[in-house]
Amino acid sequence: MADLNVLIHAIETVLSWPGIALIALGVVIGIIGGGLPGVGGALTLAIATPFTLQMGAVNAIIFLIGIYNGVMYGGSISAILFNVPGSASAAATTLEGYPMAREGRAVDALTISAVSSSIGDFLGGVAVLAILPVLVSVVLMFGTPEYFLVAVLGLSLIIIVSEGSFLKDVMAGGFGVMLATVGVAPMLPVQRYTFGQLGLYNGISFVAALIGIFAVSEMLRLSKQGGAISRGGAVDIGGSVRSGIRTVLAKPITLVKSSVIGLLIGAVPGSGGSVSTFIAYGEAKRASKNPEKFGDGAEEGIVATESSNNATVSGSLIPTLTFGIPGSTTTAVLIGALMLHGIRPGPALFGAQINLTYSIFVTLIVCSFVILALGLLVVRWAGYLTTVNTSIIIPIIIVLSVLGAFSLNSNYFDVFVVLTLGIIGYFMESYDYSLVAFLLGLILGPIAEENLSRSLSLSNGSFDIFFATPLRLFLVVATVVIIVGPYIGPALKKQFNSITEA
Repeated sequence: MADLNVLIHAIETVLSWPGIALIALGVVIGIIGGGLPGVGGALTLAIATPFTLQMGAVNAIIFLIGIYNGVMYGGSISAILFNVPGSASAAATTLEGYPMAREGRAVDALTISAVSSSIGDFLGGVAVLAILPVLVSVVLMFGTPEYFLVAVLGLSLIIIVSEGSFLKDVMAGGFGVMLATVGVAPMLPVQRYTFGQLGLYNGISFVAALIGIFAVSEMLRLSKQGGAISRGGAVDIGGSVRSGIRTVLAKPITLVKSSVIGLLIGAVPGSGGSVSTFIAYGEAKRASKNPEKFGDGAEEGIVATESSNNATVSGSLIPTLTFGIPGSTTTAVLIGALMLHGIRPGPALFGAQINLTYSIFVTLIVCSFVILALGLLVVRWAGYLTTVNTSIIIPIIIVLSVLGAFSLNSNYFDVFVVLTLGIIGYFMESYDYSLVAFLLGLILGPIAEENLSRSLSLSNGSFDIFFATPLRLFLVVATVVIIVGPYIGPALKKQFNSITEA
């Protein structure tokens, strides 16, 4: 009954003024940010976060969740019209969306994307709300030692998210941890790496770092491109909204299955929509009665990728809210927004602040209807988003980044952080250093340090506290498996194959 009362209160909060207006505004901003190639969710959220300072915590998070959902749908617009995904998670949509657009069925493809995204959002939000009482019980089992071990587990995920050079990704993660140590130590009144600068006493502003790493670095990259942001010409916006809706409703199994895939994979930190969409696409092709049509404009391919894409939002919020481990780069920015408003992921969000947690997932459900309405309204002129010239968008983003950074604490040091890390982020991407690994270090480094100090204080310096319960042992073993798995796994597989062949 208590959970039902909290749910009802969350529904009232989200649907009351200005909640519903903030959701609509957030979705619109998200669609624009997602529809502009090179912008995407993390950058859009990073720019928007400082401007939420004047809002209450609940309204701010509702607004940012609206942006997050809008971006996940908006990325499909340029993917379908110009074969240029607005975000990494929309990459799989290009495989079927762009061929449909070239056949003169762009409206069909955009409608399928909007309806599928909406349903994926709805199913993901409902599923997480259903299991939320169970999540509450699990999270409340975690204390200080558990949170240290979870932070270490999260840092070990650098091995999993590594896509290029493992050494480079470890260096990027270490750089994030190093930046997180700047300022006064969490448990002792000791200054570290402040160099006498008052602006460094509270450490590097997390939100300023995010704005620099995403916004400024991306604009530096786009400045080399020049011309229209889509790199393409006009596309014939033909097709039928009604036909697109009928196509989606005729494939309920693909919708539900792909939404479940997105939800489950989204809950794995570091994976995100770019992984879930390709897996959902592959499964849709495997199960299709006409797999030979895939690659030439198969409607069910878009149904699979877009429903999985938006269901990933709900999944990625599970590790974000429960343990403070970002499920994606976008949720990493969301953690920064939570912290900016004095909210720490963890037990508080499932105790005293449970209303906020329920409000977040109710917002996801409401977003599904907003995306559906806006998506069907804008399909005819959506293509204009992708023709914006870089000479227009770059100055706007840079100015908003600087204003947003200055508004954080009303000092110019945060502006310096934004510009400096923007340049560093540009070179990190240019030389294949993982920004995800950097963010894991920046976010989880302070959590690990603070909880390590507290745990050792509780145990009088004994490390036995990290092995005292089955849950802690499980976390230790999971961390070891993640670290040594990539090295031992292939050897064990080779040994097993040799035994079976003999």
